Amino acid sequence: MGKRKTQRKNATMLDSDDDNSSVSSSSTTRSDRMSVSASEEVEFNKDSLLDEAVDALYEKRGSTREKALAVIIEAFNSNLQQGQQFVERKFATLLHQCLNSIKKGSSKEISLASHTIGLLALTVGPGDNAREILEESMIPLSQAFKSGSDPSKTASLLECMAVITFVGGDDPEDTEKSMQIIWQVVHPKLGSNVVAVKPSAAVITAVVSAWSFLLTTMDGWRLSPKLWQESITYLSSLLDKDDRSVRIAAGEALAVIFEMGSLEKFAAETKGSSDGSVSEGNKSKEGFSYIQGLKGKILNQVRDLSVEAGGKGSAKKDLNNQRNLFKDVLEFLEDCYSPNTSMKIGGDLLQTSSWSQLIQLNFLRCFLAGGFTKHMQENEFLQDIFGFTPNKRNLLGSEHMSNGEKRMYKSPNSALNKARTQLLNKQRMLSAGRNFGHYAVNVGDEDS
Repeated sequence: MGKRKTQRKNATMLDSDDDNSSVSSSSTTRSDRMSVSASEEVEFNKDSLLDEAVDALYEKRGSTREKALAVIIEAFNSNLQQGQQFVERKFATLLHQCLNSIKKGSSKEISLASHTIGLLALTVGPGDNAREILEESMIPLSQAFKSGSDPSKTASLLECMAVITFVGGDDPEDTEKSMQIIWQVVHPKLGSNVVAVKPSAAVITAVVSAWSFLLTTMDGWRLSPKLWQESITYLSSLLDKDDRSVRIAAGEALAVIFEMGSLEKFAAETKGSSDGSVSEGNKSKEGFSYIQGLKGKILNQVRDLSVEAGGKGSAKKDLNNQRNLFKDVLEFLEDCYSPNTSMKIGGDLLQTSSWSQLIQLNFLRCFLAGGFTKHMQENEFLQDIFGFTPNKRNLLGSEHMSNGEKRMYKSPNSALNKARTQLLNKQRMLSAGRNFGHYAVNVGDEDS
């Protein structure tokens, strides 16, 4: 009874203004305390604002729960260490209240709850808690995809599923299952009473980005040829779409596929699959010819997009981003040169040298937004994934490495990916003499 009175008191503080505006617009002292900039440090005492926010998730009013989720997101972004301490006490409560929000909340509440769950996974890092997040969230997330068609809500759900799988997936089967669920958002399994709904450009972009993000953690030689044929054909068709964000997402996904050598694998399996019968032999030849033709088509599409003149009203920045991306994809397809990028985080340099690394970095930067710098400076899981070492850390003898070692197979720095890089380096030596590292872009100083 006492706890319920406390929740009601805290909910009153959270709900002091009756509209759906953000927490930062509230005029009350408590809400002012709850308005947290992503770049600010927040000191939480034992009776913390986070405790009050979690208590407010029990309230009936949706706007109260939305404000509470916004507070939790800002707090997790602004002070990772305090967030980790909080999670030790309230992990299960926070997870299940967020899942309740996904089951019964508005589109806005579902988006906020999805983002909170993703942040929760990144905060706890790989282990039993991350595994629990994935197992408990799969059904609610899958069902939420089918309810309503708000693009923002769907994008948040997709990001959430990708992130919790990235952190909590213990084996490739977990990742494949999530990738299939994500793929079905744009390719639903239709029954006799199901009508296909054409997905918006925003949803297509979100699906392809989440799918390719998880693809970077997979060994492409494990996946079935049928899956590759479907995905590559679809991605090629997206390169002809009017929406530039769709074309860019598809281009990045195809770059990862080519980097993994998966198209060549499919072509080789198709060519060598005959059991000696005439019909099977013909199918084999037809399949191999189809894949070779598709590869040639993609190369031509990429070449055209790398020099596109742009259309009426086309934003110059977006057009330049597209040209630069497809120039790099073209160079990779023709000469096996992977993109090299670098960015500063708090004065320390984070570098990538493959498409897989770049896709992972871009996805997590977008997901974390204002909390990206904090997480890269303090989140040991992400530091291990990208091989990033802030100056303040001494890796020798560091106790955190045990968790990192559990997950290094997912990192583009793993032995599998390093072997792939060595193969590409050999191929480069056979290419025409060119300066290494065409794509060496400093994407900005992220100093906090």
